[in-house]
Amino acid sequence: MTASLVRRVKNGVLVAVRLTPKARAARLNGFAVQADGSFMLKASVTAAPERGKANKALLALLAKAWRMPRTALSVAAGATGRNKQIHVAGDPAALYETLDQWMTAHHD
Repeated sequence: MTASLVRRVKNGVLVAVRLTPKARAARLNGFAVQADGSFMLKASVTAAPERGKANKALLALLAKAWRMPRTALSVAAGATGRNKQIHVAGDPAALYETLDQWMTAHHD
């Protein structure tokens, strides 16, 4: 699963996320399977999708869940859509291992 959810890039990793803004609670909701068979991490935030508020809330939620500094995360693609690619800056191998362990522990 992690192979399709997390991709190593030169300066970190990219994580596929499906965001639901204006939800009742901010939380990570497991995983979704896309039509092509790839996986996405499902997330919900209470912030509205205006002026980047939902994206900021998502990055804060992920940073807390993954125990990483908020400054290490950014939206690499999909800033105005629900499907996003979140870039996590750092050593690709170490980040991949950390996120693989987190996702395995939180798999439904």
